[in-house]
Amino acid sequence: MSTKQALRRVRVIDGLGGVIERATVLIQDGRIAAVGEEGRVSVPRGAVTVDCRGLSLIPGLIDCHVHLCLGGDADVVRAIRDEAPGLTLLKAARFARLTLEAGFTTVRDLGARDHAIFSLKQAIEQMLTPGPRILAAGLAICMTGGHARFIGRQADGPAEVVHAVREQLAAGAEVVKFIASGGVLTPGTSPDRPQMTLEELAAGMAEARRAGCRVAAHAHGAEGMKNAIRAGAHSIEHATLMDEEAASLMAQHGVFMVPTLSALATTADCAPSCGVPADAVTKARTMRARHESSFKKARQSHIPIALGTDAGTPFNYHGENAQELTRMVALGMSPMEAIMAATSGAAELLGIERTVGTVQAGKTADLILVEGNPLKHIALLQDKARIVGVMQAGRFVSGLLKNEHMANS
Repeated sequence: MSTKQALRRVRVIDGLGGVIERATVLIQDGRIAAVGEEGRVSVPRGAVTVDCRGLSLIPGLIDCHVHLCLGGDADVVRAIRDEAPGLTLLKAARFARLTLEAGFTTVRDLGARDHAIFSLKQAIEQMLTPGPRILAAGLAICMTGGHARFIGRQADGPAEVVHAVREQLAAGAEVVKFIASGGVLTPGTSPDRPQMTLEELAAGMAEARRAGCRVAAHAHGAEGMKNAIRAGAHSIEHATLMDEEAASLMAQHGVFMVPTLSALATTADCAPSCGVPADAVTKARTMRARHESSFKKARQSHIPIALGTDAGTPFNYHGENAQELTRMVALGMSPMEAIMAATSGAAELLGIERTVGTVQAGKTADLILVEGNPLKHIALLQDKARIVGVMQAGRFVSGLLKNEHMANS
């Protein structure tokens, strides 16, 4: 039986920069059937109608960089080392639910402790547990002794890197993550130093691209960034210490910046006794100003930016992903630009722009209803009490409207 719903008298922020102040959105069989000004969209007989006066409708938000295996612990490396894999998976299911309830209907998981992330993805798709759509990398590909080895597959030399990539693809990866520089949380690695050679990165990225997969590269330092860009990365994660040459290469090749401002900020802001290893805090504090400068440089250089939080890193909790929008606006983005980075821009990076990311006829109805106008106050999206409804493929799965929809369906 066909399910029809009409969201009426709602402000539509379409994810492309457009706004309809008083609109009707018709949803049928999990897709957006029509969207237009109130009175210009015909509502069919029998449709479930929701009066949305005072509410704004935006596309489901997308976080392009999360780690569902991490829980925001002060020492995430130790937490992964000490807990059983089964417990990690159970926690990941909870983190997925919290993420969905916060209005993020799609995430890209860029490094897990094992391949159980693909089982969680399958469980969500089969509606065994609530959660966002997951595009997962499996294990991040890193050099022996490199950054993120606690959620990575260590490999050396082009042939071994290709083999490591094939392992992730065979397990179900839809994106492949490479570690092109040192990092903050892994002891003994320096964020400004490149890791993996250009030849290793090029061989691995070519294998991923040959399989039709997008490629993400962790890189704080400029040399690591440039190696990853030249090797064929679709996105640079963090891009903390960007220089002019790296910025120029990113703009020239259309490589996205996924800034993850929240990750560095939550670590840099913690108190001396917070439990985060002192070395990590020092790295974060040292780089924070440069990170913010790189974000501004990316905007000035017209580098595409997609929202990513690195959720799961210290005090960077799943379900608080919308803090990244507020941080981007504080550094000069308009609220509209930030929303676009979390919707249409993020969907483009992930290669799912034909399915989600905008409020347009034909798209999957992954949508959020929020009380108020986030174009005036972007922080509204951080307030769970204002998230009136989270819709996934045409079903309200969270918020005040969940039970109402179920009662009327």
